[in-house]
Amino acid sequence: MVDFFEYRDPIEVEDGLRARTRRGSIGSRWWSRRFIDLVESFADSGRLQRGRAYARKGQVIDLKVEPFEVTARVQGSVPEPYEVAVGIDAISEAGWRAAEAELASRAVFRARLLAGEMPPEIEEVFAALGLSLFPESPDDLHLMCDCPDYGDPCKHTAAVLYLLAEAFDDDPFLILAWNGRAKDDLLASLRRRPAAAPVPEDDETPLTATGFWTPPSGLAALRERPPAPPAPPGFILEVAAPPPIRIRRRPLAEALTPVYEALSTASDPPP
Repeated sequence: MVDFFEYRDPIEVEDGLRARTRRGSIGSRWWSRRFIDLVESFADSGRLQRGRAYARKGQVIDLKVEPFEVTARVQGSVPEPYEVAVGIDAISEAGWRAAEAELASRAVFRARLLAGEMPPEIEEVFAALGLSLFPESPDDLHLMCDCPDYGDPCKHTAAVLYLLAEAFDDDPFLILAWNGRAKDDLLASLRRRPAAAPVPEDDETPLTATGFWTPPSGLAALRERPPAPPAPPGFILEVAAPPPIRIRRRPLAEALTPVYEALSTASDPPP
């Protein structure tokens, strides 16, 4: 009798999806690292290692990101590929309406999104509304595979999760699509909403004795603007030109990303 869990080489796949990262961690941007860090915090290290090997070998045949669910087929050691699905409790329609209204009210966010860019601080906007773009615990991820392995995730699902992280690197709008809002739908909603009125740079209202102790309305408007959200960990690595330095054959920016993230979570030193 064949042991289902006895290791056997997977059947090779032609033109399978292959991870670009050949060694070390998979996922380079802060948002993809946030996702992978959660997965690696609770998953079995052996299955994760085999999942990375599957991702690099090209065993994932296809990967589709749809609202609330990512689906894929993964070729294992048996002829029929395994069906994998990764679901999340996505943002509700009411939550998206609130998020779109907030994003449209902020000129910088609106402009960058309409230009096809993902502002690094967008996560802070959602967090202020009590929403999350990323799974915050293992319970927020619903992992399914029709293989006989009881692991959660199994190596087939792990391969899909790693390739999903690289897909997020290439197109961060896929994170929004997974949460229930396709890029085109989001941008169309932002175009329909009126842009926020610009804050006047100067107030030409003449001062009188009556209003001598009242700040000009332009300064008041500036004072009442909400503070800008903090830059994400390693933001400088995202915007600065990468230096031509490598550490153990890895780009310097990639090697420094975990350091910035660790420093951002460290507690403040005592006075």
